[in-house]
Amino acid sequence: MAGVRDIKTKTELDEAVNGGNPVVLHFWASWCEVSKQMDQIFAHLATDHPQALFYRVEAEEQPEISEAYAVAAVPFFAFCKDGKTVDTLEGANPSSLAEKVAKIAGPAVIEEPKEKVNIEILSRSEDPSGGLNSALKSRLEKLINSTPVFLFMKGSPEEPKCKFSRKVVGILKDEGISFGSFDILSDNEVREGLKVYSNWPTFPQLYFKGELLGGCDIIVSMKEGGELQDLVKESNSSDSKDESGLDAHLVSRLKELIDSSPVMVFMKGSPEEPKCGFSGKLVAILKEECVPFKSFDILSDEAVRQGLKVFSKWPSYPQLYIKGELIGGSDIVLEMHKNGELKSLLEEKSIGKAQAETLDEQLKRLISSSPVMLFMKGNPDEPRCGFSSKVVNALRKEGVEFESFDILSDEVVREGLKSFSNWPTYPQLYYKGELIGGCDIVLEMHSSGELKSTLSE
Repeated sequence: MAGVRDIKTKTELDEAVNGGNPVVLHFWASWCEVSKQMDQIFAHLATDHPQALFYRVEAEEQPEISEAYAVAAVPFFAFCKDGKTVDTLEGANPSSLAEKVAKIAGPAVIEEPKEKVNIEILSRSEDPSGGLNSALKSRLEKLINSTPVFLFMKGSPEEPKCKFSRKVVGILKDEGISFGSFDILSDNEVREGLKVYSNWPTFPQLYFKGELLGGCDIIVSMKEGGELQDLVKESNSSDSKDESGLDAHLVSRLKELIDSSPVMVFMKGSPEEPKCGFSGKLVAILKEECVPFKSFDILSDEAVRQGLKVFSKWPSYPQLYIKGELIGGSDIVLEMHKNGELKSLLEEKSIGKAQAETLDEQLKRLISSSPVMLFMKGNPDEPRCGFSSKVVNALRKEGVEFESFDILSDEVVREGLKSFSNWPTYPQLYYKGELIGGCDIVLEMHSSGELKSTLSE
């Protein structure tokens, strides 16, 4: 791996971090498939940013280093400059990784990988018609058909990551075409799988009503030949519109998103990384009120972003919905928070204290959803921490059937279960609704032969 070195000691790492060059660290584990996939992206970034130093740290083999950088799950990245850690990133997010590297090492041209990512995992349980895993094929088809016009691109419509994606986005906007989009840099499985599905090796890829139109050159040609105008007419045909003037498929999707949580926020960015001050302010208010909520990043989907403005008759973001009803933007929510109206509204809608009771019920339902239930980081096939991986292996060696829940996928469950079980760490193993314990207890029971007998009583 040109440009990437493995760190063996903390002394070696300390010397590198204090050496004057920007340093990027990848904490990984040999058992984690996601780590291996991110490793390839990490190597390409190292080639693109020779002005920075790129190091790998095997997290569980170097506990002193992992503890120093507060590594709780892999993959994990740390960004160091002038001898200090200036940023971190947990999880597999290629787009964020590239952005954070560029912040400390300067801009780089994003190129197609020189080595093809191994997509053998995509072809397990092959579908004879497409050569893809049936679950991945279904996911791709749902994305493609989520709006009449759908673009797979590098980056987002607001921030394209290559000139070809930027050109197609510009054309669609110039032609007044509403479209959904997906950042293929954010998900390597989708990126490589779509090449197989469409038999089209490059990006961007534009689809209309489930059919591939083509890439940048074809879209430019269609615009010059006037064919895109015909696309506009068909996409905007009156028989597919509701009274708001929006495409019926888009309206259905907007309603589904709004109703996906009792408290729903449409914002720029995510609660962990808001992309505007107003979104950050609204998130802070909800957290202060201890309100569980879900969010949608409107920068990730141009069709949702523009369509929701029409649907809600509200021209800006963020937008807060409570039980399907639009409350308003950050200014209104801030005013309601200051005068106590927000708290009253939440109580009136049975959110807040009553919501905590609902959370207890949700946790009880999750715990009881299987006789043996494991709350872990990641899933059994792709654990996101060594402790979770060890518990999965112990259960499988004992031949114990179990269900699992990825606590990294739901912050409300993750924090709520700690209080509910009075157990501060993960994984947590339950049997018939009763907490067995975490990794150490499970491994001890496995070694003594108690685990299988306990879980089969």
